Amino acid sequence: MKVLVTGGLGFIGSHTVVELQKEGYQVVIIDNLSNSSIEVLDGIVAITGKKPIFEQLDLRDKTKVQGFFKQHQDIKGVIHFAASKAVGESVKKPLLYYENNINTLVYVLQELEKLEIANFIFSSSCTVYGQAEKMPITESAPVQKAESPYGNTKQIGEEIIQDTCKINPKVQAIALRYFNPIGAHQSVKIGELPIGVPQNLIPYITQTAGGIREQLSVFGDDYPTPDGTCIRDYIHVVDVAIAHVIALQRLLATKNEINFEVFNLGTGTGSSVLEVIESFERVSGEKLNYKIVARREGDVISAFADTQKANKYLGWKTELTLDDAMLSAWKWQQSLNKD
Repeated sequence: MKVLVTGGLGFIGSHTVVELQKEGYQVVIIDNLSNSSIEVLDGIVAITGKKPIFEQLDLRDKTKVQGFFKQHQDIKGVIHFAASKAVGESVKKPLLYYENNINTLVYVLQELEKLEIANFIFSSSCTVYGQAEKMPITESAPVQKAESPYGNTKQIGEEIIQDTCKINPKVQAIALRYFNPIGAHQSVKIGELPIGVPQNLIPYITQTAGGIREQLSVFGDDYPTPDGTCIRDYIHVVDVAIAHVIALQRLLATKNEINFEVFNLGTGTGSSVLEVIESFERVSGEKLNYKIVARREGDVISAFADTQKANKYLGWKTELTLDDAMLSAWKWQQSLNKD
């Protein structure tokens, strides 16, 4: 069974490709390599012993997207990761984010509608909740005004899919709203590989400990949280990848109750930035050089998931801990330093 994974050489995409291939799916990857590396393909092959089909293609090129789907009309499901993903960068470059995250989604959905079977998994985000009023956050929490253009593209993306599903019952879709995926595959063959300066906390931590970055900036210690730093729900990327496979299987087996479903993916536990640093120092034995700096625009105070819906309907729950994730991230960084 052929499955398309857009952005399949990215962080979450590559781990999901591994889990799909372990389950016997034939995977086709589309990636434009704007924030990923072709070497990730070698890592996938090293883990699974199978090479997925790879197409270097920019989904912003509508003609090329149409050409791709004409060649691959036997695709039974699409998992859509391809998007720009950094909150801070999106504040500085909003039009880049709207073009890359919205146009590409529309072009893929337009082609998906033409297929006989149209199963679609959308890489959404807890950013759709903005600063939620209650913790933990359930799927029924109101979608607040987005705190960043990135968050807004995820809100708009879900609305586009929902509107498509309303008028076309053939399209079956699940949006997975994940919180903060971190860590690396236990084989240390694939992991988070930011191009340039990392926009996310964990690779900045590991690069600082590895001597690539001089110092980690902690953005604000005056938030209304126990230690003053922002709280997030950090989830191991392998747990996230497995959830995508389970969600796809739910659609393929027509077990979904409606043709647009939404699930949170998280651990259900919030960890502050300082707690994450403590976890890293504990598992790595390294002392981290960090300093407190001013708050960063676009950051919410606290966000962690209520995972009961995913636990019940997907039969999925996280297996790996924050310490597991931090240790795997550090081993991944060490393997990169050797290279």
